[in-house]
Order: sequence, then structure tokens, then C-alpha cells
Amino acid sequence: MRWEILVTYDVNTETKAGRRRLRKVAAICSGFGQRVQLSVFECRVTQAQYEALEARLLQVIDPAEDRLRLYRLPADREKFVRIHGIPLDHDIREPLIV
Repeated sequence: MRWEILVTYDVNTETKAGRRRLRKVAAICSGFGQRVQLSVFECRVTQAQYEALEARLLQVIDPAEDRLRLYRLPADREKFVRIHGIPLDHDIREPLIV
């Protein structure tokens, strides 16, 4: 079973270390899903992948300076999500062939 999750983050980028953390967080998220806003990713993951994603992100962020939120979306998210503007490159529920 796969979950659809939303990952959001705010990383303090006032320092070089903060900018490095921001790049690392984005790279980790890119490995699990698709960017839908600058600091927002939609991911379709198994429970094990979810736990791995969360663990990797928690190793990177600085909880004293950054924020990380993970939301599990309902299976019928289309009822709850309204999207306006530029469409996504790829629907995360469909296979991606590279």
C-alpha cells in the first residue's frame, strides 16, 4: 500500500550552512516525490519509504532554526485538493518512465 504525503519545509538560509541544508532537504525530497511549490513536495511512498524519508530529513534539518512538516493525504485527495495555475509535469499517481 502506498501513501500520498505532502512534505513542506522552511530552512533558515541566512548562513552558508542553512543554504546547504536547504539544498540537501530538496535533494532528499526529489528522490521520493515531485516538487509542487518551492518548499513543498508531493510523494507517493510505502510506509517504509515514509519512515526512511522522515529519518533522512531529520538528520539534515536543524530543529532550532528550521521547520519540517509531513502530511498524509487522504486516499481520495481529489475531493480535498484544488489546484490552480501551471500544471505539474507528472501526476505522482501515474508511473514515471525515465
